[in-house]
Amino acid sequence: MTTTESPSPLLRPRKKSQSLSQEVVNAISELITNGRLKPGDKLPTESEIMSTQGVSRTVVREAISRLQAANLVETRHGIGTFVLEPPKTGNIHIDPATITTMKDLLALLELRISLETETAGLAAARRSDAQLQEIRLALDALRDNLAQGKDTIDADFRFHSQIANATANRYFIEIISHLGNGVIPRKRLDTAQLARDQQASYLDRVQREHEDIYEAIARRDTEAARAAMRNHLTNSRERLRRAHEAAESGVVGSTTENSVAQ
Repeated sequence: MTTTESPSPLLRPRKKSQSLSQEVVNAISELITNGRLKPGDKLPTESEIMSTQGVSRTVVREAISRLQAANLVETRHGIGTFVLEPPKTGNIHIDPATITTMKDLLALLELRISLETETAGLAAARRSDAQLQEIRLALDALRDNLAQGKDTIDADFRFHSQIANATANRYFIEIISHLGNGVIPRKRLDTAQLARDQQASYLDRVQREHEDIYEAIARRDTEAARAAMRNHLTNSRERLRRAHEAAESGVVGSTTENSVAQ
């Protein structure tokens, strides 16, 4: 295994676009893709990345977390963060770190509609009482965080992930887990602002859609669970599509990282 002796010169100053953490992800991903950072190489230290990219430690750690979720790097505590061998996935590879544009998010939502519609149906048919309780806990956490004005992204992803777990199908579980919480549109974009919608009422509707999914799974109604999930994700796609059109028409300004609406 080799290490990069002076890695910091590899990183070019970041461009002012997208979220800060995503810019750092893109910069490091590019170095890995073009071979300047190879499997086994050690990434620059947090301090070096902070200095080169002009960002805070929090931003750097968020970027490293995203790279870990994409299976591009691993962190060995007390040693550093190292580039991993690329995953062996044949000709299909969905890299969450590359889902950066509105077009990417719309395409991913189309995939999620197909995937998670069936996930909800299987969960309704196969879930255990314990699994239903985990889905409920995730939904309650999302509701409580919303009421307190806290971040809802992790709870939202946990809700969808627990539904996948209830399918008892490891492939559904692995795909949802691989995509990670970066697939939640508000992780990247302020869709409520773009759609000129009130954020509170916007998320209230999203919460009601989640409740419909949960209730169908709770009563083991497979068709209703499929319909509720399809409705939720189709609505998300439509909200995002309208936001995309508004952004392209110049009606509204730039997107922000700290959004609260899906």
